[in-house]
Amino acid sequence: MSILTFTLILILGAYLAGLVGSLTGLGGGVVVIPLLTLVFHVDIRYAIGAALLASIANSSGAASAYIKEGITNIRLGMFLEIATTVGAVAGALIAIYTPTNTIAILFGAVLLFSAAMTLRKKNQEALTEGSRLSAVLKLNGSYPTQTGTVEYKLKNVGAGFSIMTVAGVMSGLLGIGSGALKVLAMDTAMKIPFKVSTTTSNFMIGVTAAASAVVYLQRGYMDPGIAFPVVLGVLGGAFTGAKLLTKINPSTLRIIFCIAITFVALEMIYNGYHHKF
Repeated sequence: MSILTFTLILILGAYLAGLVGSLTGLGGGVVVIPLLTLVFHVDIRYAIGAALLASIANSSGAASAYIKEGITNIRLGMFLEIATTVGAVAGALIAIYTPTNTIAILFGAVLLFSAAMTLRKKNQEALTEGSRLSAVLKLNGSYPTQTGTVEYKLKNVGAGFSIMTVAGVMSGLLGIGSGALKVLAMDTAMKIPFKVSTTTSNFMIGVTAAASAVVYLQRGYMDPGIAFPVVLGVLGGAFTGAKLLTKINPSTLRIIFCIAITFVALEMIYNGYHHKF
């Protein structure tokens, strides 16, 4: 395969990754890493390094549009980033000394969890009564809808913060942004409306990935020949997804994505178990 063909396929795959990551809040790494490891047989640590850069690009592209529309809760995102950033650095340090086959199996397991989370019932209702801590920290907010502005309040801030720490570790270890865990923390634990949790997750993923990307960069796991096409494609996909989210119902996309990602997860686990990485 020529370098030009490799680059074009990688840009196309990264575009799909950015689109899916933007629409589902899961980050582009869930597509980029399997593409690089299963199709191009790139070492998984180099794939994780590229995926972290993809997550930063995806977050930068989608988050700017969501913030402009007034959906993202910036204050909440900055608060929870304290947990995810600490976890991300710890996860990246662990990954350096973890066998690649173990990382592949963990990656597959997290993909299966992400697929299950994609199909669960989403919290669409805004709470009218929140916890005292959310009021003290001024984490409650509002977001625009077609019928007007909706006010919402938060619960279980401590539980959400704890889940975010685990999400940060998974991000640094696997390079996938751990959007599923972040949405779980905000949507299920803190009872934030799904659209707000998805957009806030996109806003946070870039900061979390940047923290762990530093470790991979210092260890030499960032290849410009892989990373540049990935970032370019993901940025395009992220901007497209940000525009589509306000116009379409992504439930059908999530079902298709869930089925596809389940097959990929099983393939990653199988290859990791048989030491093919």
